[in-house]
Amino acid sequence: MGSLLQFLKLVGQLKRVPRTGWVYRKVNNPESVSDHMYRMAVMAMVTEDKTLNKDRCIRLALVHDMAECIVGDIAPADNISKEEKHRQEKEAMKHLTRLLSEDLGKEIYELWEEYEHQSTAEAKFVKQLDQCEMIIQALEYEELEKRPGTLQDFYDTTAELACPLWYSLESAQV
Repeated sequence: MGSLLQFLKLVGQLKRVPRTGWVYRKVNNPESVSDHMYRMAVMAMVTEDKTLNKDRCIRLALVHDMAECIVGDIAPADNISKEEKHRQEKEAMKHLTRLLSEDLGKEIYELWEEYEHQSTAEAKFVKQLDQCEMIIQALEYEELEKRPGTLQDFYDTTAELACPLWYSLESAQV
């Protein structure tokens, strides 16, 4: 029971880890990593793509940034190599999952690896959601702070993105 509580307390820290990109851009009240993961999970839940395992997509969304409760939100501007970022996150995930039962720890670690290696259609979809969520968040910040165009570099980093929910989002706008 103590290990599960420790796991939950560590994961709970994600509610207090602000997304670094927004902090660097001086956004007022930036979202937390937990906020980001939550919306991604909801985005996965509302997909209508019947070729995907929706439950797996939700789980991947909830696990993909879990290591950040230990290593923090490492952004490209931090000048840490992808290899080093992956190494740190891998160690954090090993630590986190050792706090759980063997089966549950293995399941969560394997989900994280699936996302990291982009080894399934679901992992690739959730990676698209990750980028799509960032674009939606940038748009919201520009609207909330009445600073249109000030977060253009976030859009530019995803210029090639085909957000899997764009059609649904566009048809929902009136």
